[in-house]
Amino acid sequence: MRYVIKFSYDGSNFFGFQCQKGLRTVQGVLESAAEKINNGKKTNVVASGRTDKGVHALCQIAHVDFDVAITPYQVKRAMNSNLPEDVHVFEVIEVNHDFHARFCVIEKVYQYRINVGEYNPLRRNYCYQHNYPLNIEAMRDAIKYFVGTHDFRAFVTENKEKRDCVRTITEAKIEEHQEDEIVLTFRGNGFLRYQVRNMVGILIKVGTGKIKKEVVKEILESKTRGKNGVTARAEGLYLVSVEYEDISFRTS
Repeated sequence: MRYVIKFSYDGSNFFGFQCQKGLRTVQGVLESAAEKINNGKKTNVVASGRTDKGVHALCQIAHVDFDVAITPYQVKRAMNSNLPEDVHVFEVIEVNHDFHARFCVIEKVYQYRINVGEYNPLRRNYCYQHNYPLNIEAMRDAIKYFVGTHDFRAFVTENKEKRDCVRTITEAKIEEHQEDEIVLTFRGNGFLRYQVRNMVGILIKVGTGKIKKEVVKEILESKTRGKNGVTARAEGLYLVSVEYEDISFRTS
């Protein structure tokens, strides 16, 4: 039977999502828990996509196949009983075997959090500590260039071998939360590796006045990752939701 699991994790103490030999990863602890449920049989957990070291997920989706007879509720209880405290499964449903957590995705939402106030040691792993004011209005003008269907090759690190860098972003916005925190939100049909962090990195340069907002459009249209390229730190990035057409729960 195939199940979809909906889960969250604190990425601070993981070396990313994907299994890596000798390193603690989100996929690694999920598959370890799943194998215990599946009578010790090697069990693959296939997620909607990977996240990098230090990146968090408020809602990640994966599918997993079990050979044992077990209800979705029992899967949830059993997974959480065998998972560490920095990963939690909060919903499980049974699906058909033609469902694929990665290939059936229609939309994802990422958020990036920036502290523009005093350094906060309690938030250092959960919000980028920029700790200086940013020109929010200039950043709001610049972020609009990302909306639409574009070749995002200029915002993908190590993209020489990447053939298809065309993605569609349907929403890109900046909001001020609390007193000193700003949140950048990106909604689209898919994102390439480091794409969101690279877009945020260039927007921070706009916010600090190092480049003009129009330069963002020039870089995007150049399809070349040049000297202006900068990757924002991982701890500010969150996978917020993943959307599908063919499963009953909605992840927003």
